[in-house]
Amino acid sequence: MEGLEDTSELQSRLSSLSFSSFPGVTSKQSDTRPMDRLQNTDLSQSCTESKNQAEMDENKEDSVQHSEGNEEAPAERAPGEGDEENNSAGSCQLSAEMKAQMPPLKPPTTWTSAALKELKAKLRTEDDSVVTVYRGDIMTVHVPTVPEAKKVCWEFATDGYDIGFGIYFDWSPVTSRSITVHISESSDDEEEEEELEAPVGNGDVEKGSKTQTNSNLAEVLPVYRQDSHVSVQGGSHDFPGEGTYLLKFDNSYSLWRNKTLYYRVYYSA
Repeated sequence: MEGLEDTSELQSRLSSLSFSSFPGVTSKQSDTRPMDRLQNTDLSQSCTESKNQAEMDENKEDSVQHSEGNEEAPAERAPGEGDEENNSAGSCQLSAEMKAQMPPLKPPTTWTSAALKELKAKLRTEDDSVVTVYRGDIMTVHVPTVPEAKKVCWEFATDGYDIGFGIYFDWSPVTSRSITVHISESSDDEEEEEELEAPVGNGDVEKGSKTQTNSNLAEVLPVYRQDSHVSVQGGSHDFPGEGTYLLKFDNSYSLWRNKTLYYRVYYSA
Protein backbone atom coordinates (compact mmCIF):
# COMPACT_ATOMS: atom_id res chain seq x y z
CA MET A 1 0.00 0.00 0.00
CA GLU A 2 2.84 2.34 0.83
CA GLY A 3 4.37 1.68 -2.60
CA LEU A 4 1.17 2.63 -4.30
CA GLU A 5 0.90 5.84 -2.29
CA ASP A 6 4.51 6.75 -3.15
CA THR A 7 3.79 6.17 -6.87
CA SER A 8 0.66 8.30 -6.78
CA GLU A 9 2.49 11.06 -5.00
CA LEU A 10 5.30 10.94 -7.60
CA GLN A 11 2.85 11.12 -10.52
CA SER A 12 1.07 14.06 -8.81
CA ARG A 13 4.34 15.96 -8.52
CA LEU A 14 5.35 15.27 -12.15
CA SER A 15 2.02 16.47 -13.46
CA SER A 16 2.34 19.71 -11.52
CA LEU A 17 5.71 20.50 -13.07
CA SER A 18 5.91 22.99 -16.05
CA PHE A 19 8.67 24.29 -18.30
CA SER A 20 8.82 27.43 -16.21
CA SER A 21 9.99 25.39 -13.24
CA PHE A 22 13.39 24.89 -14.97
CA PRO A 23 15.65 27.87 -15.40
CA GLY A 24 16.69 28.70 -18.99
CA VAL A 25 13.80 26.79 -20.50
CA THR A 26 10.87 28.63 -22.06
CA SER A 27 7.57 27.27 -23.19
CA LYS A 28 6.49 27.46 -26.84
CA GLN A 29 3.18 26.63 -28.39
CA SER A 30 3.30 23.69 -30.72
CA ASP A 31 2.49 24.21 -34.47
CA THR A 32 -1.02 23.16 -35.27
CA ARG A 33 0.11 21.93 -38.74
CA PRO A 34 2.82 19.37 -38.08
CA MET A 35 2.70 18.04 -41.68
CA ASP A 36 3.68 21.43 -43.05
CA ARG A 37 6.58 21.56 -40.68
CA LEU A 38 7.70 18.12 -41.78
CA GLN A 39 7.51 19.09 -45.40
CA ASN A 40 9.51 22.22 -44.78
CA THR A 41 12.19 20.28 -42.96
CA ASP A 42 12.38 17.45 -45.58
CA LEU A 43 15.99 17.71 -46.72
CA SER A 44 15.52 15.48 -49.80
CA GLN A 45 12.72 17.67 -51.18
CA SER A 46 14.72 20.79 -50.49
CA CYS A 47 17.61 19.40 -52.49
CA THR A 48 15.26 18.49 -55.36
CA GLU A 49 13.75 21.95 -55.44
CA SER A 50 17.18 23.55 -55.40
CA LYS A 51 18.29 21.32 -58.28
CA ASN A 52 15.16 22.11 -60.33
CA GLN A 53 15.63 25.82 -59.75
CA ALA A 54 19.26 25.58 -60.88
CA GLU A 55 18.23 23.72 -64.04
CA MET A 56 15.57 26.34 -64.81
CA ASP A 57 18.11 29.14 -64.39
CA GLU A 58 20.60 27.32 -66.63
CA ASN A 59 17.99 26.70 -69.37
CA LYS A 60 16.93 30.32 -69.23
CA GLU A 61 20.52 31.47 -69.64
CA ASP A 62 21.08 29.07 -72.57
CA SER A 63 17.87 30.35 -74.22
CA VAL A 64 19.03 33.94 -73.92
CA GLN A 65 22.45 33.08 -75.39
CA HIS A 66 20.83 31.13 -78.24
CA SER A 67 18.57 34.07 -79.07
CA GLU A 68 21.52 36.45 -79.09
CA GLY A 69 23.41 34.05 -81.36
CA ASN A 70 20.52 33.91 -83.81
CA GLU A 71 20.40 37.67 -84.00
CA GLU A 72 24.10 37.90 -84.79
CA ALA A 73 24.37 34.96 -87.19
CA PRO A 74 22.73 35.26 -90.62
CA ALA A 75 19.87 32.93 -91.47
CA GLU A 76 21.12 29.74 -93.06
CA ARG A 77 19.63 29.12 -96.52
CA ALA A 78 18.03 25.79 -97.14
CA PRO A 79 19.78 23.46 -99.65
CA GLY A 80 18.79 24.30 -103.21
CA GLU A 81 17.22 27.61 -102.20
CA GLY A 82 18.30 30.40 -104.53
CA ASP A 83 19.59 28.01 -107.22
CA GLU A 84 16.79 29.03 -109.57
CA GLU A 85 17.54 32.68 -108.94
CA ASN A 86 21.25 32.13 -109.61
CA ASN A 87 20.50 30.18 -112.79
CA SER A 88 18.18 32.94 -114.00
CA ALA A 89 20.84 35.55 -113.34
CA GLY A 90 23.42 33.43 -115.17
CA SER A 91 21.11 32.97 -118.16
CA CYS A 92 20.43 36.70 -118.34
CA GLN A 93 24.15 37.42 -118.20
CA LEU A 94 24.84 34.85 -120.91
CA SER A 95 22.12 36.30 -123.14
CA ALA A 96 23.47 39.81 -122.61
CA GLU A 97 26.97 38.68 -123.55
CA MET A 98 25.65 36.87 -126.60
CA LYS A 99 23.67 39.92 -127.74
CA ALA A 100 26.71 42.11 -127.18
CA GLN A 101 28.67 39.92 -129.62
CA MET A 102 26.00 40.27 -132.32
CA PRO A 103 26.84 42.94 -134.91
CA PRO A 104 24.14 45.53 -135.61
CA LEU A 105 21.82 44.66 -138.48
CA LYS A 106 21.60 46.95 -141.47
CA PRO A 107 18.11 47.94 -142.61
CA PRO A 108 16.75 46.03 -145.61
CA THR A 109 16.33 47.44 -149.08
CA THR A 110 12.64 47.53 -150.05
CA TRP A 111 10.78 48.45 -153.22
CA THR A 112 7.34 48.19 -154.85
CA SER A 113 6.24 47.36 -158.38
CA ALA A 114 3.06 47.86 -160.32
CA ALA A 115 3.53 44.54 -162.18
CA LEU A 116 1.02 42.84 -159.93
CA LYS A 117 -0.73 40.72 -162.57
CA GLU A 118 2.54 39.58 -164.14
CA LEU A 119 3.92 38.35 -160.80
CA LYS A 120 0.72 36.49 -159.92
CA ALA A 121 0.59 34.82 -163.32
CA LYS A 122 4.19 33.68 -163.02
CA LEU A 123 3.86 32.35 -159.47
CA ARG A 124 0.71 30.38 -160.29
CA THR A 125 2.88 28.08 -162.41
CA GLU A 126 5.31 27.38 -159.56
CA ASP A 127 4.77 24.90 -156.78
CA ASP A 128 4.07 26.16 -153.26
CA SER A 129 4.19 29.81 -154.36
CA VAL A 130 0.47 30.44 -153.85
CA VAL A 131 -0.87 29.79 -150.34
CA THR A 132 -3.85 30.78 -148.20
CA VAL A 133 -3.08 32.50 -144.91
CA TYR A 134 -6.20 31.94 -142.86
CA ARG A 135 -7.74 34.49 -140.54
CA GLY A 136 -5.88 34.74 -137.25
CA ASP A 137 -2.86 32.85 -138.62
CA ILE A 138 0.80 33.80 -139.04
CA MET A 139 2.88 32.11 -141.71
CA THR A 140 6.64 32.13 -141.09
CA VAL A 141 9.12 31.22 -143.82
CA HIS A 142 12.49 30.07 -142.45
CA VAL A 143 15.33 30.86 -144.87
CA PRO A 144 18.86 29.81 -143.79
CA THR A 145 21.95 31.60 -145.05
CA VAL A 146 24.15 29.75 -147.57
CA PRO A 147 27.85 30.18 -148.38
CA GLU A 148 27.14 30.57 -152.12
CA ALA A 149 25.10 33.77 -151.70
CA LYS A 150 25.41 37.15 -150.02
CA LYS A 151 21.80 38.26 -149.65
CA VAL A 152 18.20 37.07 -149.45
CA CYS A 153 15.46 38.53 -151.69
CA TRP A 154 11.67 38.36 -151.57
CA GLU A 155 8.58 39.40 -153.54
CA PHE A 156 4.91 38.96 -152.65
CA ALA A 157 1.39 40.08 -153.49
CA THR A 158 -2.16 39.31 -152.33
CA ASP A 159 -5.69 39.23 -153.71
CA GLY A 160 -8.14 41.89 -152.57
CA TYR A 161 -6.67 42.82 -149.16
CA ASP A 162 -3.38 43.72 -147.51
CA ILE A 163 -1.30 41.54 -145.16
CA GLY A 164 1.22 42.14 -142.39
CA PHE A 165 4.87 41.47 -143.18
CA GLY A 166 8.09 41.55 -141.17
CA ILE A 167 11.55 39.96 -140.99
CA TYR A 168 13.65 38.61 -138.13
CA PHE A 169 17.10 37.05 -138.08
CA ASP A 170 18.08 34.11 -135.88
CA TRP A 171 21.78 34.05 -135.07
CA SER A 172 21.73 30.38 -134.08
CA PRO A 173 24.07 28.15 -136.11
CA VAL A 174 22.48 26.75 -139.26
CA THR A 175 21.70 23.04 -138.99
CA SER A 176 19.70 22.66 -142.21
CA ARG A 177 19.81 24.44 -145.56
CA SER A 178 16.18 23.69 -146.37
CA ILE A 179 13.64 26.51 -146.61
CA THR A 180 10.66 25.60 -144.42
CA VAL A 181 7.22 27.12 -143.73
CA HIS A 182 5.48 27.17 -140.35
CA ILE A 183 1.89 28.19 -139.59
CA SER A 184 0.90 29.44 -136.15
CA GLU A 185 -2.37 30.72 -134.71
CA SER A 186 -2.74 33.96 -132.79
CA SER A 187 -3.61 33.37 -129.11
CA ASP A 188 -4.69 36.94 -128.51
CA ASP A 189 -8.21 36.80 -129.96
CA GLU A 190 -9.62 38.68 -126.99
CA GLU A 191 -7.51 41.71 -127.85
CA GLU A 192 -8.55 41.84 -131.50
CA GLU A 193 -10.29 44.96 -132.78
CA GLU A 194 -14.06 44.88 -133.36
CA GLU A 195 -13.62 45.82 -137.03
CA LEU A 196 -13.10 43.14 -139.64
CA GLU A 197 -9.75 44.58 -140.61
CA ALA A 198 -8.24 46.20 -137.54
CA PRO A 199 -5.37 48.60 -138.26
CA VAL A 200 -1.81 47.71 -137.39
CA GLY A 201 0.46 50.67 -136.87
CA ASN A 202 3.80 50.84 -138.62
CA GLY A 203 6.52 49.32 -136.49
CA ASP A 204 4.12 47.27 -134.33
CA VAL A 205 5.18 43.67 -134.05
CA GLU A 206 2.27 41.37 -134.80
CA LYS A 207 0.41 39.60 -132.04
CA GLY A 208 1.87 36.21 -131.36
CA SER A 209 5.48 37.27 -131.88
CA LYS A 210 5.68 40.21 -129.46
CA THR A 211 7.34 38.03 -126.88
CA GLN A 212 10.35 36.41 -128.46
CA THR A 213 11.60 33.44 -126.42
CA ASN A 214 14.73 33.10 -128.57
CA SER A 215 17.42 35.40 -127.23
CA ASN A 216 19.33 35.04 -130.51
CA LEU A 217 16.51 36.66 -132.48
CA ALA A 218 17.05 40.14 -133.94
CA GLU A 219 14.60 42.36 -135.79
CA VAL A 220 15.37 43.25 -139.41
CA LEU A 221 12.00 44.71 -140.38
CA PRO A 222 9.12 45.13 -137.90
CA VAL A 223 5.80 43.63 -138.92
CA TYR A 224 3.30 46.08 -140.38
CA ARG A 225 0.53 45.93 -142.92
CA GLN A 226 1.58 46.39 -146.53
CA ASP A 227 -0.62 47.16 -149.54
CA SER A 228 0.32 43.95 -151.31
CA HIS A 229 -3.08 43.88 -153.03
CA VAL A 230 -2.25 47.16 -154.81
CA SER A 231 1.39 46.63 -155.78
CA VAL A 232 4.14 44.03 -155.54
CA GLN A 233 6.12 44.32 -152.31
CA GLY A 234 9.78 43.34 -152.63
CA GLY A 235 13.13 43.75 -150.97
CA SER A 236 16.50 42.26 -150.08
CA HIS A 237 18.90 42.06 -147.13
CA ASP A 238 22.64 41.38 -146.99
CA PHE A 239 23.69 38.45 -144.82
CA PRO A 240 25.00 39.76 -141.48
CA GLY A 241 26.56 36.37 -140.83
CA GLU A 242 25.48 32.77 -140.37
CA GLY A 243 21.88 32.34 -139.29
CA THR A 244 18.29 31.96 -140.44
CA TYR A 245 15.87 34.57 -141.72
CA LEU A 246 12.27 34.47 -140.49
CA LEU A 247 9.88 36.07 -142.99
CA LYS A 248 6.51 36.53 -141.30
CA PHE A 249 3.23 36.97 -143.19
CA ASP A 250 0.77 38.04 -140.53
CA ASN A 251 -3.00 37.74 -140.85
CA SER A 252 -3.70 37.62 -137.10
CA TYR A 253 -5.45 40.99 -137.14
CA SER A 254 -8.13 39.73 -139.53
CA LEU A 255 -11.19 38.25 -137.85
CA TRP A 256 -13.00 36.98 -140.93
CA ARG A 257 -10.92 37.25 -144.09
CA ASN A 258 -8.46 34.68 -145.36
CA LYS A 259 -5.69 36.05 -147.58
CA THR A 260 -4.43 34.50 -150.83
CA LEU A 261 -0.69 35.09 -150.87
CA TYR A 262 1.65 34.96 -153.89
CA TYR A 263 5.29 34.96 -152.82
CA ARG A 264 8.78 33.86 -153.71
CA VAL A 265 12.07 33.91 -151.82
CA TYR A 266 15.49 33.52 -153.49
CA TYR A 267 19.19 34.16 -152.95
CA SER A 268 21.43 36.63 -154.72
CA ALA A 269 25.22 36.95 -154.92
